[in-house]
Amino acid sequence: MYRSHRDEEYVGEPYYGDGSVYVSPPTRTRRRLIVAAASLVALLVGGVAVDRIAAVRAESRTAEAFQDGMGTADRPAVHVRGFPVLTQLAEGRLDHVDLTARDIPADGTTRPLPVTKLTVGMDGLETSGSADVAHARSVQATAHLSYADVSSALGVQVSRGDESGRVNATASLPLVGDVTVSAAVSAAQGNSIAFTNERAEQGELLPPLKSLLDKALDEPVPLQNVPEGLRLQSVTTTEDGIDARFTGHSVTFHPDSSSA
Repeated sequence: MYRSHRDEEYVGEPYYGDGSVYVSPPTRTRRRLIVAAASLVALLVGGVAVDRIAAVRAESRTAEAFQDGMGTADRPAVHVRGFPVLTQLAEGRLDHVDLTARDIPADGTTRPLPVTKLTVGMDGLETSGSADVAHARSVQATAHLSYADVSSALGVQVSRGDESGRVNATASLPLVGDVTVSAAVSAAQGNSIAFTNERAEQGELLPPLKSLLDKALDEPVPLQNVPEGLRLQSVTTTEDGIDARFTGHSVTFHPDSSSA
């Protein structure tokens, strides 16, 4: 007797009719694999979360140390690089840390010059010891000095010059007028910025104005509020200020750590 396919039945298994897809329940082995994979993913996600918490704590502690050491009103922004951070902390040293601090107050009584923005890259930053001390194996830093801050320190109006590496300095006196000179900027000894090779740009260099410019530009301006151990390598002019680039080895940041 002929028996159609429709009449056939799967012995011991459900039949869902023509066009249906039969899905067998997962075997015990498959279930174990699924559970193991899910556990591994959860472990990895949890590990990343824990590592990130450790990184945030290290960043906060480093920011606190620098704020105490440099006397900034606001806490610096700190970013710890590398993964995992927990391994670095266990070794007592962070591979690389980037820091950005703003408005570092001037230090010293002779023409004090604040640092508008300080960006620091540190390799081998030690994490052990006191919370208000930070020690780095090597450091590269850039201190940005706005023309407004430079002008306040020198007593004359300083702006970007017409040529690279030069600034314009304008002296003004009531009833006398004003005069503008151009000066080259360069790195000098003692982490100082020197203004040299002056030349008149506009106006008449009358004796009272010349005396004012001589007082402002003849002596190098020391950067007394950079961390001890950093050495000035070069100075460049930008559209809105002067960039002073530093390098250092075995640099310690702590209260009263600014250069003398």
